[in-house]
Amino acid sequence: MSEDETRFDTPLGLLRWISWAQMQAGEEWVRERGLTREQAFVLGYLVKNPGAIQRDIAQVSRTTPASVSSLLQGLERRGLVERRTEPGDVRSKRVHATPEGAALVAGFEPAVAAIEEKILAPLDATERAQLHELLRRITAALPPPTR
Repeated sequence: MSEDETRFDTPLGLLRWISWAQMQAGEEWVRERGLTREQAFVLGYLVKNPGAIQRDIAQVSRTTPASVSSLLQGLERRGLVERRTEPGDVRSKRVHATPEGAALVAGFEPAVAAIEEKILAPLDATERAQLHELLRRITAALPPPTR
């Protein structure tokens, strides 16, 4: 067994390997669309939360307002988002994905489901249920992740 194989030959090491494979497949899907992971995340967020303000985007993406501003400028130049001034408050701008931006990330959820199916393909339905139950029991004892 090689050193790399040994490093992943523990339950948590194997889970990291699975997470890595899932992340790589998701990043490939995003790259194929000419986006960074951050840009895809923001577009997806704006599709689900049209009219968000930059401060909310910074909070949910766990970054700074300055970073969000720069990211939005790049998406705006590509015609994927637009900022709209609020009536009666010229300082407040709401951010919206354009139809082109929404179309670019529209297939992400089915792509994630296909990635999950590919990863779990070696398991039959009973094994998948067992894995799910074991992971559910482990995570029940952990604090929930924060985004």
